Amino acid sequence: MDGHHSFIKLSRRILPALAWAAAFAGAFACAGSAVLAEGNAIMIAIERMAVGEPPADFDVARTGQGGPARWLVAEDKTAAGGRAIEQVSTDRTDYRFPLAIHKASSARNLDVSLRFKPVAGSVDQAGGIALRLTDPDNYYVVRANALEDNVRFYRVVNGRREQLDGVNTKVAPNEWHQLGLRAEGDRFTVTFDGKVLFTAADRAFDGAGRVALWTKADSVTRFDSITITPLP
Repeated sequence: MDGHHSFIKLSRRILPALAWAAAFAGAFACAGSAVLAEGNAIMIAIERMAVGEPPADFDVARTGQGGPARWLVAEDKTAAGGRAIEQVSTDRTDYRFPLAIHKASSARNLDVSLRFKPVAGSVDQAGGIALRLTDPDNYYVVRANALEDNVRFYRVVNGRREQLDGVNTKVAPNEWHQLGLRAEGDRFTVTFDGKVLFTAADRAFDGAGRVALWTKADSVTRFDSITITPLP
């Protein structure tokens, strides 16, 4: 009897997540968007996007001050599919955080993984993942910085950035790095180049939100191999 009850409880947790993942993937398939689905994971198919154009299925926004963000699809022979999503504006405003917000992904619990390459920037050379984003001024973000050689995790509340955790580690410029952020309830796990760096806890944003690519100031940064996996 106890085993039967445990199975029912487990099913109640897992089945809604599986249904959400199926609906998420189905919506993309129907829309003909630049994504691929493998199991529960949604992979952004950058190789299907037009070079020199804004990335398909993304909204462009900015946190802070300065000029607008400018995101384009760039050719890159070192990228997984020969193309990458790049933030190309070189506005040097320090408190300026360009966002490329994925239009359809919205969930509370997610595992997001990508590769990024810091190409240029004198104020910053940063790349990051934002999630549980409700608007351009409210979200969590993990970012790695090649000028500072560190990885930091922040919450952004009403446009104000507050550091929650971080570590110092080598972030080489003009090289691809893996960055991952896993959100499960109030716990967030950060990975960098295949290793778990740290786990942080916070409850500022406890509901569903969107996923975004993130940079800072004049960072010219490329992104590829973007995978979004819904969790129970």
